[in-house]
Amino acid sequence: MPGLNRLALSATVHCLSGCAIGEVLGMVISTAAGFSNALSIVVSVVLAFFFGYALTSLPLLRSGLPLRRVAPLAFASDTASITTMEIVDNLFILLVPGALAAGLTDALFWWSLALGLLIAGAVAYPVNRHLIARGRGHAAVHQLHHQG
Repeated sequence: MPGLNRLALSATVHCLSGCAIGEVLGMVISTAAGFSNALSIVVSVVLAFFFGYALTSLPLLRSGLPLRRVAPLAFASDTASITTMEIVDNLFILLVPGALAAGLTDALFWWSLALGLLIAGAVAYPVNRHLIARGRGHAAVHQLHHQG
């Protein structure tokens, strides 16, 4: 099903964009501020969800939908994908020796973050595909995103 695969890839890239913005911003802020590993992860996860939901919500809000309709759509469409990405990405970061202790000028900080996000996206793709095939996940907002 090329249409389903394409939509699942689009949903995954869309969700990964929000997660990446939140993760990178959270890790940069946390590293610069000297936060503990646990607090760094919490800040990054909160920002990943915030930006993930925001990237879904903004076009819907701009199209004139009220927030009371947009918020449940964003939660329904992105929660499973963001959750999957955050679990995988943070598990990867925790498993890479020294990744959380690396500074902003260390290559280890950047490559482990980037690779963790890529792996997270690869793991989230089948989750998104499964949800979309059943009319759930990103399928809930797909038509609204593409209305003219």
